Amino acid sequence: MNARDDVREAYASWAATYDTDRNLTRDLDGTVTRQVLSQLRPATILETGCGTGKNTPFLAEIGAQVVALDFSPEMLARARSKVQADNVFFAQADLTRPWPCANACMELVVCNLVLEHIEDLGLVFSEAARVLVDGGRFFVCELHAFWQYEGKQAVFQRDGEQVAVPAFVHHISSFLAAAEAAGLALVTLGEWWHAEDEGRPPRLVSFLFEEQLFRNKQVNR
Repeated sequence: MNARDDVREAYASWAATYDTDRNLTRDLDGTVTRQVLSQLRPATILETGCGTGKNTPFLAEIGAQVVALDFSPEMLARARSKVQADNVFFAQADLTRPWPCANACMELVVCNLVLEHIEDLGLVFSEAARVLVDGGRFFVCELHAFWQYEGKQAVFQRDGEQVAVPAFVHHISSFLAAAEAAGLALVTLGEWWHAEDEGRPPRLVSFLFEEQLFRNKQVNR
């Protein structure tokens, strides 16, 4: 199997306990997402890599319509079972391929704890730029490279053994370069620690990018 198949298999196994396992990274991600996005009121939101829907209820509160994508049917099943909001639509999609969204249809795109599992950031950022309206925002919250330097990655316990989900290290400069290539301008950058991380490198890094005005959204298929 390749890395994508390994990731898919890992999340299929993890789905049943993802929400109840002790997971400081998951919890911090939720806190960061709410802190950064709470003042926004977008009409349309695309949640890429929604998983079990950990952030979906919050997005449904701030957005008029939410489209939540994930490539794991097991994770999506969990999300559908617990998120009953009428303004949320779930769909299965692989973020490493062209997204099932029209050009310039979203005011906000969010991507949480997903890109560590994707080696090439280019397509993700170019697709985010494509689906955003002019002036739309792209929010990214991911493992900080400093945290990964210590060998940290997504892990869970199954049958008494620790399962590590395949991951790739992305430096802050990698995110910024991918954004620049896609025509996305940086609005804010944050580095984040959990309360239990005292004396440690930052656990998460977040970015809020903005789609630059008057860009040509035509893409070659």
